[in-house]
Amino acid sequence: MVSHLHSGAVMGIEGYRVEVEVTLSQGLPGMSIVGLPDAAVKESSDRVTAAIKNTRLDISLRRITVNLAPADIKKEGSAFDLPIALGILAANDLIKPGLLQDTLVLGELSLDGRVKPVRGALCIASMARKKGIRNLLLPASNAAEAAVVEGLNIYPVDNLPQAMEFLNGTMQLEPFRHDGRSTLFEPQKHDIDFTDVKGQHHVKRALEVAAAGAHNVLLIGPPGSGKSMLAKRMVTILPSLTLEEAVESTQIHSVMGLLKNGVALLTSRPFRAPHHTVSDAGLIGGGRIPMPGEVSLAHNGLLFLDELPEFKRNVLEVMRQPLEEGDVSISRAAGSITYPANFMLVAAMNPCPCGYKNDSRRECTCTPPQVRRYVSRISGPLLDRIDIHVEVPALEFRDLTTESGGEPSGKIQERVEGARQVQLKRFAAAKNFFNAGMNQKQLKTHCVLDDASRQILSLAIDKLGLSARAHDRILKVARTIADLAGEENIKSEQVAEAIQYRSLDRESWF
Repeated sequence: MVSHLHSGAVMGIEGYRVEVEVTLSQGLPGMSIVGLPDAAVKESSDRVTAAIKNTRLDISLRRITVNLAPADIKKEGSAFDLPIALGILAANDLIKPGLLQDTLVLGELSLDGRVKPVRGALCIASMARKKGIRNLLLPASNAAEAAVVEGLNIYPVDNLPQAMEFLNGTMQLEPFRHDGRSTLFEPQKHDIDFTDVKGQHHVKRALEVAAAGAHNVLLIGPPGSGKSMLAKRMVTILPSLTLEEAVESTQIHSVMGLLKNGVALLTSRPFRAPHHTVSDAGLIGGGRIPMPGEVSLAHNGLLFLDELPEFKRNVLEVMRQPLEEGDVSISRAAGSITYPANFMLVAAMNPCPCGYKNDSRRECTCTPPQVRRYVSRISGPLLDRIDIHVEVPALEFRDLTTESGGEPSGKIQERVEGARQVQLKRFAAAKNFFNAGMNQKQLKTHCVLDDASRQILSLAIDKLGLSARAHDRILKVARTIADLAGEENIKSEQVAEAIQYRSLDRESWF
């Protein structure tokens, strides 16, 4: 007898349907799995056999052949354990075929028959709904994330006998219900806050501007000045996730197996901070079997790169595509996969190799050529994608001993939300939604300067030695500052503030 049932797998962050076919034949007892299985799938035969034996299910000792279709796509992971086991039981007439036809099955089996969680349940649930499959049988730990997809009956199971009894109708399971979307609209609580940071009020202002316009930002200062502390708290002032953003980010974390048990949706924007020893594949994604990298895990959130010049040059250069386009394409011999990677970059660096350039309390021992070589580790094209450069000076004693750290993150976030809403209306018919992504045509339309503003910008470029690439960046940042102030037109003081955020473009820096 041949049994048929539905399962699923993930390619990139898109799920696709896999047909699991099981047949019994004469010959020496054993199991063979065909359909381009990887090592984990091949090992399913041992896990499935042990699970069936240890749950005392009686099957005939015959030759078992399992086919995973389509046969020309490589299958990976352990999610096929449960469908293979149920297929074997169905082929032995232990499961009625009726409910199997309209049910998609996922799950890894332990040797005693328990069903363990798998990766990518949310992606596969989305695919099942598109394919018209009504029922999803999966591990209990994955039920919450799968329940985010409306229009599906989610049936969580804890072990193989329970799944068998449900499919035979001898056990009733209620569809799992969990409104994970409601948590998005609850006030977010963070363990960290901008009030934790003493002093550095001009840096907090720069980070508020960056968050309001989705600008990439570079913090430059000596060791111990609070660069990392400020960067980690920036996520607390970013706007709340929308439902669409939450689903996109959750899919990526689901594929990587990073969701905690029972978590339905990510409710706060991702924050990723890879070490400077990360490889290009670790940052951008890749591997023999392409998987998302740090830039994709930071999708709709924040990517923090501390000690930016210490990252390998080739690692930094691969970020140029996602910074420009908001996604990353990974090509391998088997095909190409595109992962979303729309994130804000916050980077931090010392001003020179010793770290004390422009420090009033410690003497810098670096020569101008050493400083130039140090800064030149960050290429011009990458710097060109960073709108804001802000200096973070060492704290004075009076700042360290003050009781108040300034405004809390909640108040700053309210202003950021207001500025973002202005931009969403402004770019409603455009491809980009924020000031940081404005093209030349949009700059001319939305960044018109009066005579006073134009004169200040001209003097800055001539007298301060600002580079030509700083011109457009200053206009974008000035537009965001005006949005925060509720101004329809850019004023001269807003242009002047934006000019202050281009430290590395000044000739005097070197």
